[in-house]
Amino acid sequence: MSVSTDHAVMPALDEPSEPSEPTAPAATAAPAEPSERNEQAAQPEQTAQAEQQQAAQHEQPEQTEQHQQATQPEQPAQAEQNEQAQAAPSSEQAATETPETPKAPDITFADLGLPEQIVRKLAQNGVTTPFPIQAATIPDALAGRDILGRGRTGSGKTLSFGLPLLTTLADGHTEKKRPRGLILTPTRELAMQVSDALQPYGDVLGLKLKVVCGGTSMGNQIYALERGVDILVATPGRLRDIIERGAASLDKVQIAVLDEADQMADMGFLPEVTEILDLVPQGGQRLLFSATLENEIDTLVKRYLVKPVTHEVDPSAGAVSTMTHHVLVVKPKDKAPVTAAIAARKGRTIIFVRTQLGADRVAEQLCDAGVRADALHGGMTQGARTRTLADFKDGYVNVLVATDVAARGIHVDGIDLVLNVDPAGDHKDYLHRSGRTARAGQSGTVVSLALPHQRRQIFRLMEDAGVDASRHIVGGGGAFDEDVAQITGARSLTEVQAEAASNAAKQAEREAQELTRQLERAQRRAVELREEADRLTARAARE
Repeated sequence: MSVSTDHAVMPALDEPSEPSEPTAPAATAAPAEPSERNEQAAQPEQTAQAEQQQAAQHEQPEQTEQHQQATQPEQPAQAEQNEQAQAAPSSEQAATETPETPKAPDITFADLGLPEQIVRKLAQNGVTTPFPIQAATIPDALAGRDILGRGRTGSGKTLSFGLPLLTTLADGHTEKKRPRGLILTPTRELAMQVSDALQPYGDVLGLKLKVVCGGTSMGNQIYALERGVDILVATPGRLRDIIERGAASLDKVQIAVLDEADQMADMGFLPEVTEILDLVPQGGQRLLFSATLENEIDTLVKRYLVKPVTHEVDPSAGAVSTMTHHVLVVKPKDKAPVTAAIAARKGRTIIFVRTQLGADRVAEQLCDAGVRADALHGGMTQGARTRTLADFKDGYVNVLVATDVAARGIHVDGIDLVLNVDPAGDHKDYLHRSGRTARAGQSGTVVSLALPHQRRQIFRLMEDAGVDASRHIVGGGGAFDEDVAQITGARSLTEVQAEAASNAAKQAEREAQELTRQLERAQRRAVELREEADRLTARAARE
């Protein structure tokens, strides 16, 4: 049923393998030449004249080979055969790279040039082996080069730009209202999550980060800037407002980062982004990360990045290699029951709908069916959105019903199913939705519900996204066949309602027990008060 793509793109980069070499920055093709020369040297009864020709062709590296041969003259034929047998596997490894997999864990953050304090803090947090995008990007970023990074959500981009940013700014002084580092994100939630991810490493270097975004107190943000902030993590709209008020200046920014640049373009933020980047001094470092690199993003690259180094970990089809995709064709009357049954599965699930009203309606229907669900959309206050996300992360809510705009700031690990109740607007939205699952190398499932008249639209959308999806027609009656239950983990509504009724019964029993205890306490209190009243009555009679 499901079709999963491979992970062959990750070893394709040359950059991650560089730190694993013990001797430094030689050309990547260099290991192949010595192995070839060893094979040539190992052939029996090779004449001195052939060695001189090789020395003329290969110059200095071959002279070292001849020197080694001179120190071991006329080895026996068996020794030469052993030497040749040892040389052959090394040449194969250099050619195929498949036996290189044991070397990947040898690359550590210390090898990438990060300071000891950050490496130690990473180890304390259980992070020891960098992801491919991190191994590729961090050395170039530390060298001060402009970076153009392409990788889907969950590939480790935050540390890719965050750790070099912190390292570069560690030794320096920040003036009031003049940050030295800037990170632009499309949504409030993403800004907060980037700040939360980097703050522990900023603390060990003595750097202050501050989130500047809408929905929160501007006065608090201005006060922090007046005291001095090393790195601003901001959304474009709020940052522009603060700059216009004179509360911040970007004339000291050394490094500017654009995270999820394609989402900023999709949300219409490019005018604010270009206005902000025009305020950043020329000659500084620019790092741009995006899931896709096309159209407006290409314009940003040409305008603001100087000779950027491009690192592309995932394929241009949207990096869906760790996901399986399925389309369930349902009748209109079955759409709500099917949604509820899938939402009742075990584990974290995100459901996508088109409108804010739809998110509220679906979340309410799921709650009525006994599913712990909540809505997340742009019509909610920032405090409500933050609480909902926290409940989802902490497991108090299993299902999040979200709109496209609100969900772009969701970066929660452990989401293994994305359910598209309403079709995505285009292939970019589909890829962004899908990016909520299969994060950090994990696997995930993306399921789209399609009414009969939507089938052609949805399959065309997936074709544009480069996704190969299986199709299954769901019958009526409110029951799933075994295949669909296996794909989604769906449970029948009867089972969901039975579990909800059981939970309600347990809650009622707990409430009844509590009421019984309260009644017993009240009865004891009544007896005590009656006895006290009798004593007072008797005393009054005697007096």
